[in-house]
Amino acid sequence: ERAIARHEVREIEQRHTVDGPRQDTTLDEEDDVVIIYNRVPKTASTSFTNIAYDLCAKNKYHVLHINTTKNNPVMSLQDQVRFVKNVTSWKEMKPGFYHGHISYLDFAKFGVKKKPIYINVIRDPIERLVSYYYFLRFGDDYRPGLRRRKQGDKKTFDECVAAGGSDCAPEKLWLQIPFFCGHSSECWNVGSRWALEQAKYNLINEYFLVGVTEELEDFIMLLEAALPRFFRGATELYRTGKKSHLRKTTEKKLPTKETIAKLQQSEIWKMENEFYEFALEQFQFVRAHAVREKDGELYILAQNFFYEKIYPKSN
Repeated sequence: ERAIARHEVREIEQRHTVDGPRQDTTLDEEDDVVIIYNRVPKTASTSFTNIAYDLCAKNKYHVLHINTTKNNPVMSLQDQVRFVKNVTSWKEMKPGFYHGHISYLDFAKFGVKKKPIYINVIRDPIERLVSYYYFLRFGDDYRPGLRRRKQGDKKTFDECVAAGGSDCAPEKLWLQIPFFCGHSSECWNVGSRWALEQAKYNLINEYFLVGVTEELEDFIMLLEAALPRFFRGATELYRTGKKSHLRKTTEKKLPTKETIAKLQQSEIWKMENEFYEFALEQFQFVRAHAVREKDGELYILAQNFFYEKIYPKSN
């Protein structure tokens, strides 16, 4: 896979050299844009990413998957430097859409002049954990033949929680907070109040838009309205396309009320749920100021500001 990826990159770079569209050292402002989608596992991230792949040729941008060893979301310091350098100076890959299971990385720490645009999607923490639990055992309909790490384990999520199993322990809920908190040690200390507050700060100050799995179509609609360079045609593709609905975890059994109640007693769930509700409230706030509903359909608002009293007056 790595060899194929390197070959594809070389082909693109050679094509740019032959075609010569970027002989100069600067890019048009519209092209000098990078989006990073540091996707949280089991939040419909594959469904959303498929849309980016479907649109990249038509909308003329590159999509790159960040594949880390053993899906480790924390990069080494040297890899952080390499990644920041690639994202900011790799002109052949701009405009670019990077996606992968990595935690938030603050580009400002590396002295770059222009930071990427961060986006993300999160999910109800218990629903996300249940989906991941069954995914490890049964996979999904995206790559049904692939053998999963826990394949052969028939224990249900309810049985796991009742037995106090490690795969369904409250500690496994601690994922969305550290993904937004970042590469600091404290982010990965389970139950850290500092990590929760840092994740909230980053969501508000460092992310362009954070959606929720349960309202993915509205998230896509807002992105298309705000960033048409990348997402023109995304809403229609999501509604009518087949690829956007490909990945569904198989053999998933919904947990009982007793199981949910037991997990909700955990302080870890309370913190992850607090973060989820914080993100949901922010998303709904953004949506309320961007769309209007008519006959059960949402419509993007037209421009609602203009300029006046422009001085000095031209002759």
